[in-house]
Amino acid sequence: VQLQASGGGLVQPGGSLRLSCEVSGFTLDYHPIGWFRQVPGKEREGVSCIRSTDGSTYYSDSVKGRFTIFRDDVKNTVYLQMNSLKSEDTAIYYCATGWGSGDRCLPTYDFYYWGQGTQVTVSS
Repeated sequence: VQLQASGGGLVQPGGSLRLSCEVSGFTLDYHPIGWFRQVPGKEREGVSCIRSTDGSTYYSDSVKGRFTIFRDDVKNTVYLQMNSLKSEDTAIYYCATGWGSGDRCLPTYDFYYWGQGTQVTVSS
């Protein structure tokens, strides 16, 4: 299973970015898929996930209403549309997939395969 994340970069506060994660070796519609982020000195946190059970989505409180996760099953790719970006969104963003439901979008539970990370920097 391989995940290739892309789309990070430098953006001003209030701007937008779209992250992409192409997955090979797994059919996404049978597995949980999610985006996580990490800043130096802090634990990796779940940002947004799509549950394998019913395709429902999870968003952390900090991104709810600003970020949207969606999946293209033909391309086997998951996206994270990030709008109204804030400086506190600055982090390395990782996509991950695995086994189980992904119900709670926890990086240490259900997610076993990880992409290489893409840096998102929100700064003026």
